[in-house]
Amino acid sequence: MPNCRLGTLIATATAILLTAGAPAPAAVLEHVGTFVWREKVSHFGGFSGIEISEDGHGFHALSDRAQLFWGSIDRDAEGRIRGMNIAGRAHLKDSAGVPLKPGFQGDSEGIAIGADGTIWISFEGLNRIAGYADPDAAATRLPRPPPLPELKVNLGFESLSILPDGTLMTMPELSLSPDDPFPVLHFRDDEWSQPYTIRRDGEWRPVGSDYGPDGWFYLLERGFHGILGFSSRVRRMQLTETGPINEEILLETRPLQYDNLEGISAWHDGHGVRLTMISDDNFLFVQRTELVEYRVIEQDPTETAASAPIKPQD
Repeated sequence: MPNCRLGTLIATATAILLTAGAPAPAAVLEHVGTFVWREKVSHFGGFSGIEISEDGHGFHALSDRAQLFWGSIDRDAEGRIRGMNIAGRAHLKDSAGVPLKPGFQGDSEGIAIGADGTIWISFEGLNRIAGYADPDAAATRLPRPPPLPELKVNLGFESLSILPDGTLMTMPELSLSPDDPFPVLHFRDDEWSQPYTIRRDGEWRPVGSDYGPDGWFYLLERGFHGILGFSSRVRRMQLTETGPINEEILLETRPLQYDNLEGISAWHDGHGVRLTMISDDNFLFVQRTELVEYRVIEQDPTETAASAPIKPQD
């Protein structure tokens, strides 16, 4: 987007928010690029989770049919994605080493990779989290999460992230009503806990999350609009023992601006935190696998009156 157009949109959004008395955010997003990923390989598609390496040149992409792909990323001089190179693929297994069948047992949704290299996967259908020493290993089962009325079939653990102390964090895709918050679950030291909730806004549903290198928790949410397709939203917040604080809405897209974004990875590209998001094409020819990237631009606290969250355009 030309700088003049971006500046006009920021100024317009700022005027609206200031008129309404809303505080300006501490950050805005800058669109880096969008890459449509196409491959003629077995099981390609349906991606619901992604992890990007610290240098931005490696990836793990998780499909919702228990397939895990990994490889390298080609980027141009501006850091935009120009190619995705698949180095390997694994069919995730259960704790007995048996490949998981798609559906109730194999509906893999969220991915987070620990400091020790353990690959953690969240599942909905049979709601659970499992760890993998490597992509071809048998699953290490965690204790079953506590029963929650929000946990429904196909409305379970879409998002998964790891906090700095190694705690696994997840939440159901749906709360009890549009006015009820999402219960957050932590797993640490072989125990589950439900320490706090995260606010829900109407029909927005959490589908991906990551804890960024800047100390912010990034939550990707999805809206569904029938034949008009999907919209996406990114919120960030700081997490405390009693719940989130300093919440900001960084991005809200219009329907059909992107495909069905479900996975998000936050990493530092040398200029700021980069958010890489991936879409689930549901294995349908009318949809596409997209990689969408934005950079978080932190604002000078003395200048936040001149900036505001916008609905970025390509």
